[in-house]
Amino acid sequence: MNLAAFKLSLILLGLSWLLKYQAWRHPEFRARTKEKNLTAQFIARDEEIGRWFKFENGKMTLGAGVRKDADVTVAFKNAALGASLLTPPINWLDQINAQKEFQLTVEGDDGLVNWFAQTVMAAQSAGLKFGTPMPDGSVRYCNMANGGPLFVYVKDGKIIRTTPIEFDESDGASWTIEARGLKLTPPRKTTLAPHGQNCKSIIYSPDRLLYPMKRVDFDPKGERNPQNRGKSGYVRISWDEALDIVANEIKRQKLTYGPGSIACSHGSHHTWGNVGYYLSALFRFINAVGMTRVHHNPDSWEGWYWGAAHHWGYTLRVGQSETYGTVEDCLQNCDMIVFWSADPETTSGSYGAQEGTVRRQWLKNPKLGIKVVHIDPYYNSSAQFLPGKWFAPRPTTSVAMAMAIAYVWIKEGLYDKEYVATHTVGFDKWKAYLLGEEDGIPKTPEWQEKETGVPAKDVRALAREWGRKRVSRRAVGATATAARAAIRPASSGRASWCALRRCRASASRASTWAICNGAARSISTSTSPAIRKAACRATWRTRRCRSRFISACRSSRP
Repeated sequence: MNLAAFKLSLILLGLSWLLKYQAWRHPEFRARTKEKNLTAQFIARDEEIGRWFKFENGKMTLGAGVRKDADVTVAFKNAALGASLLTPPINWLDQINAQKEFQLTVEGDDGLVNWFAQTVMAAQSAGLKFGTPMPDGSVRYCNMANGGPLFVYVKDGKIIRTTPIEFDESDGASWTIEARGLKLTPPRKTTLAPHGQNCKSIIYSPDRLLYPMKRVDFDPKGERNPQNRGKSGYVRISWDEALDIVANEIKRQKLTYGPGSIACSHGSHHTWGNVGYYLSALFRFINAVGMTRVHHNPDSWEGWYWGAAHHWGYTLRVGQSETYGTVEDCLQNCDMIVFWSADPETTSGSYGAQEGTVRRQWLKNPKLGIKVVHIDPYYNSSAQFLPGKWFAPRPTTSVAMAMAIAYVWIKEGLYDKEYVATHTVGFDKWKAYLLGEEDGIPKTPEWQEKETGVPAKDVRALAREWGRKRVSRRAVGATATAARAAIRPASSGRASWCALRRCRASASRASTWAICNGAARSISTSTSPAIRKAACRATWRTRRCRSRFISACRSSRP
């Protein structure tokens, strides 16, 4: 037996001892072992070694070897992989990747597989006490909602309140950013997105559905009365009756209208749980039943995040305001931040729990000397929170403003010529379009004023100030066409990404449409392939506008 095989055998032997001990020591875990009768095993395929665990009426029998009659088999490609994946601390990402590559497989009935996996997990926590007793008789727990971390206070099995987490001397020290002689540290209290503050209300809402309900005048075998949908009341039914109705309706639909008459779709970000997780039971179910699968647009982070990383050579996290970003670099080096169609105070708190608000408020400190500019038709929450110059182009016209800024940079030499020469393709054609050499219309600040309503003198002043800053950065909700040219101010340092930067701080709807429509207009009116390509890239990343992107591209084909 080689070292890897010996190590895996030792780990599995330890697991068998753990299961035995926890069943002997803790009544709750012992009761769990009585729930199912099955034989499960862990094996290494290459070495053909393993250990099996037999559960029968609460009695556990354990042994070494590989059984052909096992109900559940967890198989590693080889002993080395098994030992690596089972050695604490467990790296869950490695386990996921091993499953994707079929180096870790599971065979058996889904219900038994799930029960065995949960039993092994429960063995690791059986007997542990959770929560902190409070003076009022409640117990305080920590919980992570998708709106942020919470203290949850429970008494007599019910939540009595939830609050943000407050740190004390027993918790680790907070991080600190040193910038321009200042030490900036977040408060010793977590933040929450608005919906995260409503967890208790959601759980105990009188409108929450707890049981299957059926419309009072709906008879699946008789009168269905579809005209009363949304009008008539509901009556509670059993789970068995509900499952029968759903199963029979699926059969009826297929028999009456054909196997493709049932459509199934899912969101870009699959919901949690075994059923909603579209890479799991949902796909297996619709494949077994037979449905028309609805493929939605690739309009989520996969395209603009991972695609951009490969295309532009850097990760979007560098510029994202939440939950990643070059916060320290920005506070230490940035002279000006331009929020172009960006309203992170409204749109970036969903998973970030408004955490970025704490960092953004530091921009108000005059000792940092960071100027803030907002470009959005709507005087959004971020513009109200962070004082600075506000430009309000008409909806659907902000791309014209971006072109005028780029025009000034080109005419006055305020862009990094070396960077453009080494990092872009087709710049000369795009430059010719901006200067009017292609269509006879220079994209000057005066030209954009007719489109946007923003005074030419203000746009020219912004372009000059922006172009002459040592480090300039902008957070954009939807990338404007100018950014696609990869122009950046000539005076910017290597820490600056400037116009190449794009940030997930998503725009208000009006300004999102502004950039999309402007890009679509550039596609449909320009005869330059470079311009069409630039506008296409900008529009593609606008989440709600893919249909407009497609129609514009089709209409602009030569």
